Amino acid sequence: MTDDVTREANIHIRARTADRDLIDRAATQLGKSRSEFVIETMRREAQEVLLDQTVFRVDAKTFKAFLAELDRPPRDNPRLRALLQRKAPWEP
Repeated sequence: MTDDVTREANIHIRARTADRDLIDRAATQLGKSRSEFVIETMRREAQEVLLDQTVFRVDAKTFKAFLAELDRPPRDNPRLRALLQRKAPWEP
């Protein structure tokens, strides 16, 4: 975290040495401290969990239109098809 806000709470966790070393390598790769990396990663994951729980309320007409969009077959996308047929860079 690069902001000037004073941190007023501690979070204590125990981890396996291998996990700590992995976290340290990733943090170093990003030029961050272990604490910065862990807090940012935990915050991002917590936000995702909470966003996944969001409920959208719409009227019947909007919901029907939404379902129609979900049921419609996808449009042909040659660039996407080509991308999905390529090997991933890490595959032999």
